Amino acid sequence: MALSDLLISSAFIVLCCVCAQLARKVLDRFSSIHGLVRELILEAIAAAELCSTCFELIIVADNFGVATYAVYLFLLTIWWSQVWVDSTACPYNHMEDMVEGRTTPRDVALKTWAQLMGGCCVWRIVQFFWWLELAETHKGRAFEDCSADLQVSPWVGAVIEGFATLLCRLASKALSDKSPKYANILDSFIGTSLVIAAFNYSGGYFNPVLSTSLKWGCSGNTDIEHIIVYWIGSCSGALLSVPAFRHPIVRNLLLGEKIKDE
Repeated sequence: MALSDLLISSAFIVLCCVCAQLARKVLDRFSSIHGLVRELILEAIAAAELCSTCFELIIVADNFGVATYAVYLFLLTIWWSQVWVDSTACPYNHMEDMVEGRTTPRDVALKTWAQLMGGCCVWRIVQFFWWLELAETHKGRAFEDCSADLQVSPWVGAVIEGFATLLCRLASKALSDKSPKYANILDSFIGTSLVIAAFNYSGGYFNPVLSTSLKWGCSGNTDIEHIIVYWIGSCSGALLSVPAFRHPIVRNLLLGEKIKDE
């Protein structure tokens, strides 16, 4: 594939990030919008940014290889860690907060809904861009039938998504506690590495909103299988990280805290 095709994909990814950042700046102008409503809008913007860029990353991975995809994902996750602030574009972060008593089930449900709306609605923008066929790699992609990324049984896929999400969340919690220099870069590197490790098995989504926005209804697995793998699997892994991170052995391993005798 021509370098110009990669440049067009890169330009679209940058454009999506710029538009999302402009949307956040516009929201900042409206001081009357605050509290939960503001949080919901920011979650929708973050999810739209995540899913629009990841749609284009599918093009990058298919045509320029997983290594190129990994570089782009690594750089994007660093960018998101800088601009999203408290937004997550992922429901299980809020589920963890609920388990730890920092939020309510209602707020979790509303933020998950906002994320899904942002992630799913942005597809029409991506589809229009692909329909323009500015790049050779976009030809025929706007209206083609999609296929699921799950290459193993649903139960194995759920374990992969769950275990990788558990590792991601433990790493993020440890880095947050230790606050080392370049913590966001380390977190991005770990997350990207786990995505690549799972790429040829489950797709390496580790985010129910992302997987649903990109792959819901695609051929290759049923809706129930999709829920088992990408919702139950990843959310279970994230929720398990809460008690796991409190365990003395885990804290000793990740933070170097000595295990105290009872």
